[in-house]
Amino acid sequence: MKRFVKKLLKVLMWIGISLGSLAALFFLVYLLILPRGPRELMDFDDPFHTAREAVVSERHMASAGTPWAAQAAMDVLDGGGNAFDAAVSALLALNVTANQAASFPGVAPILLYDAENNIVRSYIGAGTAPAAATVDFFHGRGHDYVPNLNILAQLLPASPDVLIAILTEYGTMSFAELAQPAIELARYGFPIHQQMANDMDFSLIERIGFSFLMPYNAQVYLRGEWWRPLHPGDRMVLPDLAGTLEALANVEQQVLIAGGSREDGLLAVRDYFYSGPIAQMIVDYHERRGGLITFEDLQNYRGGWEEPLSGTFGAYTVFANQTWTQGGVVPMVLQILDGVDLYAMGHNSPEYVHTVIQAIELTMADRERYFGDPVFVDVPMGGLLSPEFAAARRAAMTPGAAFVGMPPAGNPFAYQDMPPRNPLARLEPTAPTPSNGAARDFTRDTSYIAIVDQWGNAVSLTPSDFPESPMIPGTGLTLGTRLNQFVLDETRANGLMPGKRPRITPNPSMVLRDGEFFMTFGTPGGESQTQAMIQVFLNIVVFGMDPQEAIEAPRFISMNWPNSFAPHRYYPGRIQVEAALYDVIGSDLRAKGYRVDRLDDWVNAVGAVCAILRDPATGLLIGGADPRESSLALGA
Repeated sequence: MKRFVKKLLKVLMWIGISLGSLAALFFLVYLLILPRGPRELMDFDDPFHTAREAVVSERHMASAGTPWAAQAAMDVLDGGGNAFDAAVSALLALNVTANQAASFPGVAPILLYDAENNIVRSYIGAGTAPAAATVDFFHGRGHDYVPNLNILAQLLPASPDVLIAILTEYGTMSFAELAQPAIELARYGFPIHQQMANDMDFSLIERIGFSFLMPYNAQVYLRGEWWRPLHPGDRMVLPDLAGTLEALANVEQQVLIAGGSREDGLLAVRDYFYSGPIAQMIVDYHERRGGLITFEDLQNYRGGWEEPLSGTFGAYTVFANQTWTQGGVVPMVLQILDGVDLYAMGHNSPEYVHTVIQAIELTMADRERYFGDPVFVDVPMGGLLSPEFAAARRAAMTPGAAFVGMPPAGNPFAYQDMPPRNPLARLEPTAPTPSNGAARDFTRDTSYIAIVDQWGNAVSLTPSDFPESPMIPGTGLTLGTRLNQFVLDETRANGLMPGKRPRITPNPSMVLRDGEFFMTFGTPGGESQTQAMIQVFLNIVVFGMDPQEAIEAPRFISMNWPNSFAPHRYYPGRIQVEAALYDVIGSDLRAKGYRVDRLDDWVNAVGAVCAILRDPATGLLIGGADPRESSLALGA
């Protein structure tokens, strides 16, 4: 027996030595032989972390998450296209140049201002759950939430439907014309901007794991070279995505050449995606990989026009998409704050920050309780947006003391005439479970586009989706992971059901002042989106800042509710404050009972807002773009 043990130990020792030698050889090859530097650096003036003045214009303006998206919009506007044409071109350019954060064909919630009719309109820009996506399906496979890095997290794609609907209703140009800048950027390349490099800043081990888990994704972003990180300024090319966009453009052109109408050509683009070759490629891949999306799911998908939500703050009316987004939080919070003298508190004073945070936390408790796809859930928006409910929530504030955890939801049914039709709206949700360990930022990134044209039309668009699930081979298409914004509990307003839309975080906003267009604005940033937008709005409207000043001012965010992304982490009493503000009031906030984290200045964890407003006094357009990301505003 002793002899056997000695032999075994000797064998194990030699195995260990052999493995260690292989590991040493591996790292030697990695360090000395495999190229790790950039392939082809391009000249690029990245606006990331660069302070700038507000942009002022008499005619038209675009502010977007990357310079190429802003320029694509401006080229359309300069050429006589309208804001809706420009939004399509900007979105496709953004889908290329912010592909890691706002991929084609992901979610694309949008608000439009129709100047001729002086109305704000909303189009549904989030896909639905596949017919086979049920709570029982996921629970039966041992999942407590929809898994990340998994094909099962993919929602039906929405943005192709959005693009065609907008062009059909309001556009003047062809899809092919508007897609050309994106096709060229994808085919010939663009320099990796700092935000893309930050989002894709993987360690060596992560790059190796990425290559094993999702080899096509790694091929797209790393060109299959797991040993080489992304470098700012290096050329990024996306040939498969270029081919997909060009195929869509060619379908339209074939219809037009054959004598079809503009509308016929646009419909052909949509059909090519949802019931043609692209749909078949998506379905074939899902069948091979055990996914849930079927041909019937794609063929039957529709977005649709809807009445936007709105609330008031003094002379301002603030608009949002319906409760398949979290956008209603912005007008709800502002209505609570409308009864408070914020100006007298002083900008970013401890009292001001505490008051704004409390209004946000009260509203987020209502979001958690009531917000869900209104087709499936009877959301009591009449009550939630009533001034009386806002007053009741204002009365629930605790001056001088932070909430210990997420406060209880209010009772909006007491403030609307119609009782709830859906019994889900009456159920008390399960109390969230606090997360252990260090707090993580509420960011997952996204992007944003704001446009105003010479006729006064405006667009607010917050596209998103990230390559955290397997991309469709050969297409360059990212279907994202938005299914994991559901909770796996059918009794919850945001509980998963087949055909239902999750309550997604991306939410554009638009504002009228005394019934006239005033501002279009929005941001990436997951749970921080509504919070950043509220602060920028108040900076402009209450404290008189121009959009760029309002955007660059220090921010704070709360984390005092479950994160919308699985696994829905919850950090009771936790807030995060940018350094310039933390160093002034951090101790005051801690004295009120907050658990305060100090962030670096200008981090996208607190959002990256773009905004354009029309000055009521001069009629001039004034715009800004957030230096927390590689955003840019341009005007003419």
